Amino acid sequence: MIQKGDFVELDFSGFLEDGSLFDTTIKDVAKKNGIEGKNFKPAIVCVGERHLVPGLDDAMIGKELGKFHADIPAEQAFGKKDAKLFKLIPKTKFHNDEIEPFVGLEVSIDDARGMVRAVSGGRIIVDFNHPLAGHKLHYDVNILRIITDDKEQVESAMNLMGIPFNSVSVEGKKATIEMQELPEELKQGLVSEITRLTGMDSVEFKAQPLNKPSSDDTSAERGG
Repeated sequence: MIQKGDFVELDFSGFLEDGSLFDTTIKDVAKKNGIEGKNFKPAIVCVGERHLVPGLDDAMIGKELGKFHADIPAEQAFGKKDAKLFKLIPKTKFHNDEIEPFVGLEVSIDDARGMVRAVSGGRIIVDFNHPLAGHKLHYDVNILRIITDDKEQVESAMNLMGIPFNSVSVEGKKATIEMQELPEELKQGLVSEITRLTGMDSVEFKAQPLNKPSSDDTSAERGG
């Protein structure tokens, strides 16, 4: 039975209310729905850490290995549409960047991503809500396994944090991670997070030898 804090490997497919696919880990499902160009493979998450949308993350708790379905309301997915995130942007701001705005155009303004919803004269309405905000979602999920191996848990924690590394070794409850040199304050944060997630007693960082590829140089990670 899945518990909060478990590392699990799973396949999932997410659908909107109209049945259209917006995300999947499964190549055949993607192909059937006309989605190509991604590295489809099972995802690894730590349950309760919000690596999935909140409603699906919570739905994992108490489940057995195998398949289940979940309908997630907007409030427990990507949130309701927030009227405050509809912004009126002067057209001159687009023209300064040599952009001609049109409805449906995805834009990045002041490091925030949004979509043009209306073009009227010199004023443009841009929606900075998440593209799936306001949508009820349906997920088909297959929990493949619970990851209990300490080494794989540490590797999974590093991957979930997006930190490139070369190798991990574990002896007892001590993990040694070979990677590029990091600032001391960043190391301290990683140690705290890894020990919290995996139950390691200690984490040591070993400098990566020059010209030795890191983990993200040798394997392609799935996006989304």
